[in-house]
Amino acid sequence: MTRPYADPFAHPPESSPADLIAHLTPGARFQGVRFENYQPNPQFPSQARARELLEGFVAQAGRPSGGGGFWPFKRKAPEGRGLYLDGGFGVGKTHLLASTYHAAGAGGDVAFMSFQDLMYLIGALGMPQAIETFRNHKLLLIDEFELDDPGNTHMANTFLGGLMPGGVSVVATSNTEPGALGEGRFNAEDFARQIQGIAGRFESHGVDGPDYRHRGTEPAQPLSDAELSDWLSRQNPQTTALLTHEELNRALLGIHPSRFARVLEQVSEVAVTDLGPMPDQNTALRFVHFVDKVYDLGLHAAFTGAPLEALFDDIYRHGGYAKKYSRALSRLSEMLREARTADGLT
Repeated sequence: MTRPYADPFAHPPESSPADLIAHLTPGARFQGVRFENYQPNPQFPSQARARELLEGFVAQAGRPSGGGGFWPFKRKAPEGRGLYLDGGFGVGKTHLLASTYHAAGAGGDVAFMSFQDLMYLIGALGMPQAIETFRNHKLLLIDEFELDDPGNTHMANTFLGGLMPGGVSVVATSNTEPGALGEGRFNAEDFARQIQGIAGRFESHGVDGPDYRHRGTEPAQPLSDAELSDWLSRQNPQTTALLTHEELNRALLGIHPSRFARVLEQVSEVAVTDLGPMPDQNTALRFVHFVDKVYDLGLHAAFTGAPLEALFDDIYRHGGYAKKYSRALSRLSEMLREARTADGLT
């Protein structure tokens, strides 16, 4: 295939620690979200209640002189507050979390990131520098909080323990109740003290409801070759990355996941052809993080190849990282629906 298309992986931009921190904001998909345009499902009152809790969390916040902390009308900084939204896929948790970011002032002392972003960031910076980097923040917003393995559990416990006692507050979303973090993913009982220590820092609120991405339909499937050709005809080649799934996997293995967003910010559209099963879990997890970044950045995206249910081995889809894979499939399905519309993402 002739490829007069952009290749963001050819010369990936360098990312300093400052660059990594500067990009901890809601992606383009969530730049326009606010509490006012969140549409709770009236059949599930917990959705409206979640919005009320977060609005109150922001409205009661005061910022004392002399530095960080996010707490209601206190002269002296107590331990940071923690609020934890637990709910299934597609109930609007990320919309609410991004709305909190915008309502809280969205300054240099508020950071928005996924839990996996945080883990990769700690890996890139080292724990002491990561804690020091966020010490003067008033609020951290962590999406899709999940303890998939002992390493993540230890890092999360150390990170929160290094910041929240000093007044940094945290709002987290997850698909798992805080007391059940780690269950079914590793030998969680060996880490019960750390898991309970993490859970004890948060007030929890459940958010019920079905995945809005399904909209009562079957999950979407990859485009046909003809559909892809039509989709490409509506894109600007200079801002569109076009590569095979095999090429993508090779490129992702050569770049630290903390830099995926910086690479993808060079383009506006991404097309991946010939999707196929990924029997290697390292490759599969990097692809999942790629999907998350494409989705969060609001890029137009198209995919061809194998059915979505064939991409991830059953052992992986029902193992310790099951929720990561389920989220990726849900987001892929939504992006494929958007690709089939006349104008794509609006």
